[in-house]
Amino acid sequence: MLLVSLIAITLILIATLVMGLASLLSKKDTTDREKSSPFECGFDPNCSSRLPFSLRFFLIAVIFLIFDVEIALLLPLVLLLNFAALFPWFLTTSAFLIILLAGLYHEWHQGALNWAN
Repeated sequence: MLLVSLIAITLILIATLVMGLASLLSKKDTTDREKSSPFECGFDPNCSSRLPFSLRFFLIAVIFLIFDVEIALLLPLVLLLNFAALFPWFLTTSAFLIILLAGLYHEWHQGALNWAN
């Protein structure tokens, strides 16, 4: 019993020593104002918070997100080819691709993909 308590005390002392040493060595120097200030998506947090935001950028990001999700939905269809009948698989995949291409065509002709306007 004495041996178990001696080992436990030794382990507690070693753990305390390691944690104390780690906290002393991990102190950061916060003298640089730029490094200690938060970084928020490319905007300087020290100036006005009401900066104009590009709606064109937001629209492109939303369109990318929509098409990215649709591509993620298309990937499992390739795996289903081995387990499904060919004609229903082809019909489903073709319908999904036609809807995807119709959306792309609509966005293109609405001018949503023209960044330089």
